[in-house]
Amino acid sequence: MKFLPYGRQTIEDDDIAAVAEALRGDFLTTGPLVGEFEQAFAAKVGASHAVCCNSGTAALHLATLALGLSEGDVAIVPAVTFLATANAVRYVGAEVEFADVDPRSGLMTPQTLEAALARAASRGKVRAILPVHLKGVPCDMPAIAAIAEKQGLDVVEDAAHALGTVYGGLQVGANAHARMTAFSIHPVKTMTCGEGGIVTTEDAKLAAALRRFRSHGMQADPSQGPWYYEMVEPGFNYRLPDINCALGLSQLKKLERFITRRAELVAVYDWLLPRLVPFVLPPARPADAHPAWHLYAVQIDFERAGVTRAHLMTALREDGIGTQVHYIPVPRQPYYRDRYGEGSFPGADAYYASTLSLPLFPAMKDSDVERVVSALAKRLGLK
Repeated sequence: MKFLPYGRQTIEDDDIAAVAEALRGDFLTTGPLVGEFEQAFAAKVGASHAVCCNSGTAALHLATLALGLSEGDVAIVPAVTFLATANAVRYVGAEVEFADVDPRSGLMTPQTLEAALARAASRGKVRAILPVHLKGVPCDMPAIAAIAEKQGLDVVEDAAHALGTVYGGLQVGANAHARMTAFSIHPVKTMTCGEGGIVTTEDAKLAAALRRFRSHGMQADPSQGPWYYEMVEPGFNYRLPDINCALGLSQLKKLERFITRRAELVAVYDWLLPRLVPFVLPPARPADAHPAWHLYAVQIDFERAGVTRAHLMTALREDGIGTQVHYIPVPRQPYYRDRYGEGSFPGADAYYASTLSLPLFPAMKDSDVERVVSALAKRLGLK
């Protein structure tokens, strides 16, 4: 019986060949494949500029640096996200104000954003909003952008889960409602570079700042000599090697296929799960969105089912099925709890208490989904 992890990369022979060709080339890093990958990625999501880096976390950090966030500033971050969204704000010395989320979707809403903005005024000057598209499901960006515009705030979309997601006919990454969008290209994401991140923007000045901060803060000045560069302020070594970009270019050609297969698997889950209602609910999604599904995170009434989440995860693992929890609310982490206090996040707490991510990756077969749902039903005593 094969083990089904909650997510994994799909690497094929042409991906391996692309990396091997890069290894035989003149550049392993900071070579021509970086620019090629950035141009191809920008074209894919409909952006004017794309700047790649070595992780999704670095992408978020570069975005906060490019915006000039610093001590005394505040950014709004949803309570349910990976640590990196909030940490990127703290890296530059700014403070975080957490917004609660919808208990079904796990997403920041216009209402929870406005409540967070009202609280944030006492913490400093609010400068930015970082909405997160969780599982591939988008936030209500038109409404969030309208609030941001009214208050003169910058928006950076955290699209680590949402490469390929479309809402209202708009592609995530085209920045119709944001200054920048940050992506992750980690192995369990829609496509992978092995490890990596990308920031897209329509602003040429922001793109230049992202590139400068990506490489130690250096800026070349050919008028002073072909070797000459200056560092006005420190940056970081966040470069993405050509080897990774070679894999990214190969994977990018398959993005639609990966997205389509994930959607097919989600459809099988959606078809099978109703027999487990009300113990298990499928992930919520807006009617006008076409998510590029990164996670299939169901909600389970563990109390009603008479089982703990830890027991269920262990039992499913014995059945060869891996699961995961996305995520522990960030304001419940010791660092943020000590810094800001407990706070009240009933939506985030309710979402966290019930969420469980089931296996979802392109190499799965429909029969694998059937196996997962059958095992889930059995372990919940519903069979």
